[in-house]
Amino acid sequence: MAFQRPASGMSDSSLTDRAVSVAVLGTGSDVGKSLVSAGLCRLLHRAGIRVAPFKAQNMSLNSFVTPEGGEIGRAQALQAEACGVPPHVDMNPILLKPESDTCSQVVVQGKVFSSLDSRAYYDQRPDLFPHVRESFERLARQYDVIVIEGAGSAAEVNLRHLDLVNWPVVKLADSQVVLVADIDRGGVFAQVIGTLELLERDERERIAGIIINKFRGDAGLFANGVEFIEQRTGVPVLGVLPFVPDLMLEEEDRLGIKLSGQSAFKPTHVNVAIILIPHMSNFTDFDLLRQEHDVVLKYISSPDELVGVDVVILPGSKNTQTDLKYLLGQDFQTVLEEHVRQGGELIGICGGYQMLGLDIHDPHGVEGGGSSAGLGLLEIQTTLEREKMTTQVEAEALHFVGFSSIRVRGYHIHMGITRRQNERPCFHITRTVRNRAGLTGACADEEHSLDGAIHDGELVWGTYIHGVFDEPDFRRAWLNRVRRRKGLAPLAIDRSEAINAQRSHELDRWADHLQQYIRLRPIWDGLKRRGRPHADFQGLYEDRR
Repeated sequence: MAFQRPASGMSDSSLTDRAVSVAVLGTGSDVGKSLVSAGLCRLLHRAGIRVAPFKAQNMSLNSFVTPEGGEIGRAQALQAEACGVPPHVDMNPILLKPESDTCSQVVVQGKVFSSLDSRAYYDQRPDLFPHVRESFERLARQYDVIVIEGAGSAAEVNLRHLDLVNWPVVKLADSQVVLVADIDRGGVFAQVIGTLELLERDERERIAGIIINKFRGDAGLFANGVEFIEQRTGVPVLGVLPFVPDLMLEEEDRLGIKLSGQSAFKPTHVNVAIILIPHMSNFTDFDLLRQEHDVVLKYISSPDELVGVDVVILPGSKNTQTDLKYLLGQDFQTVLEEHVRQGGELIGICGGYQMLGLDIHDPHGVEGGGSSAGLGLLEIQTTLEREKMTTQVEAEALHFVGFSSIRVRGYHIHMGITRRQNERPCFHITRTVRNRAGLTGACADEEHSLDGAIHDGELVWGTYIHGVFDEPDFRRAWLNRVRRRKGLAPLAIDRSEAINAQRSHELDRWADHLQQYIRLRPIWDGLKRRGRPHADFQGLYEDRR
């Protein structure tokens, strides 16, 4: 059954003035919508088509700073990379960053809008959806194809009247839909059939096909399952997509942290522990670090799990004071102090950096107000401010002997000013991007040009730079420093450089995977049939691998 565009109030002439779209919706959360969208983006880009991603509303603590200094979901930054274009706030106009179980910080078109509980947020829908429409229309004028990603389930019937990310966007774009289901979690027949049964008739008519994702084993054994779904629903199954266990593309949110099957610490490796805090953010800071062949990286939630560790990292947090209280309640402070006394290294990133200090003050009620005593392992003090700092940065390392010529690249996302007392800074910020025009320049003053703090013993340090381990030069130099401390020989940088090079090829590997297992022609036919007259879709029908 080919997708036929339902009747629309928009004339054919006006439709050809903007991009044509395909929407990737799911039977639930974490079914693979983000990566399927990224794969489609990559295939379209490789065919020479001007393509951009769009997700109206994203709930994630895993965010990214765009060149113009706005904050969006990390998944849309990855999808922009797949499209070969810079990420932009219009690609994710609304970002929800949970601060508690009932409240989220709302980021609109890259900047903080407010902190709202669920009911208050939905009350704001009439004011928020115009921003969604504005961002989509702006993208649709610049590109020939928009790949839309939905959120959660396509059949959230209790929230249908409040929805601003799934069907309202599909209808705004007049888009065909691909439905993604996750067979790995079980119940795939109920997922697919139940979702389709709960859709309105005009919504169901937009479904171009179904993708069964994350299949393990012999896909031939599911042939009768495909036949059952197609006969029961009348909707074609476009393919059964095998699970790829070693894919180096980041997951959208904390669900991507797989705690099962973690390796045990080894005396021959650099053993790194990331403490799982309740409001952990930006866990992609460690993706490339865990790929190093001489590293064992584990996410831990109990002090008892730190036996044999060389380096402990406190990650970013969306609610620093609450997560600090959690650490103290779990008696992490005693264990971390002993870890450092025994010659172990302790690092804090962003919120984790703030926790390492003497105290945290919240005079404006950013996190509820009040003050908290920190872990006291760095002589720094933090005051939370109303304005969020969102900048891309380049920096030179200052904090270890022999590191002065080594550069890092990353980004700042924080709501606080941290002042050093007797500690040295870790990095000299040499370039920043912090304006809507995306202009790059040097820091204007010393306070903002020096980042982080390190204790005299060089075993405790912290930084605001997310992505500090992403550059191979710094990552390998730092790892070799830990190796020498353990009595292990340093390793050459070649392997670290190869990890970064492999990361750049992963989008193509994933796109090839989709091309191999999914019947894409129905999607491409739908785009070609309704695309702009000048757009050349012929490349979609050629094998570009």
